[in-house]
Amino acid sequence: MNFTKMHGLGNDFIIVTGEPKLPEQAAELAIKLCDRFFGIGADGLVYILPSEKADFMMRIMNSDGSEAEQCGNAIRCVSKYVYDHGMIGQTEISIETIGAGKQNVQLFLKDGKVDTVRVDMGQPILKGTQVPTTVDQDIVKDYPIEVDGREFRFTAVSMGNPHCVIYVDDAINMDLQTWGPKLETHPMFPRKINVEFVTVKSRDYADMRVWERGAGPTLACGTGACATLVASVLNGVTDREATISLKGGNLFIEWNEVDNHVYMTGPAQEVYKGSVEI
Repeated sequence: MNFTKMHGLGNDFIIVTGEPKLPEQAAELAIKLCDRFFGIGADGLVYILPSEKADFMMRIMNSDGSEAEQCGNAIRCVSKYVYDHGMIGQTEISIETIGAGKQNVQLFLKDGKVDTVRVDMGQPILKGTQVPTTVDQDIVKDYPIEVDGREFRFTAVSMGNPHCVIYVDDAINMDLQTWGPKLETHPMFPRKINVEFVTVKSRDYADMRVWERGAGPTLACGTGACATLVASVLNGVTDREATISLKGGNLFIEWNEVDNHVYMTGPAQEVYKGSVEI
């Protein structure tokens, strides 16, 4: 199998093309190939597939073999890949995902290749049972959750995949390994959840660290950055445009008041090409 290794702010993926549909062994391959010691090493295995609704379809297998409905960093990588490799010629394209449907993407070029990508991430889902959580409220904001005797307060947002945003004094030094997996699998989240720890620095800047569902701590999470901005607007702590600073770099997020869509702008990078026996 030929592959290309790519990353968006350090959130890294094995990109595969040429398959007519998602292979039956995709989950098994993701576990094997994403292993950083016995495989290629990545946060996820991503297939670029044909689509009847958009220019391409993206399917994302997490490193634990589960499938992610959506991934903001992966969609930037996929968008860069299809343009840089001549699979499409225009700079406005569309990518289909299983969680967020068809998403429109704008490509910004430098020296003939994609430098940054702006993605229309769609409208956030805020109703508690649709995120999903077990909380039946139209907006789940500053809601208490207890883990091992410690109380956190979270805001729930779906960007095609579920997130809980938790404000802390020091997100950068948050103990992700301790609290991430316990929150991810909490009974309040029936399909598990991505966990963002956030420290707001100003009306247009916040630090975020993430524990990703199915992958653990990653250097960046695009949908998590989008969820963070939405939660921060709902909690009145940022404006509708802000830079979200992740361990791997920064993303610029906008929540448009007119169309209610969230827009994410950030880089994507190709690292190397290779082949592996499967």
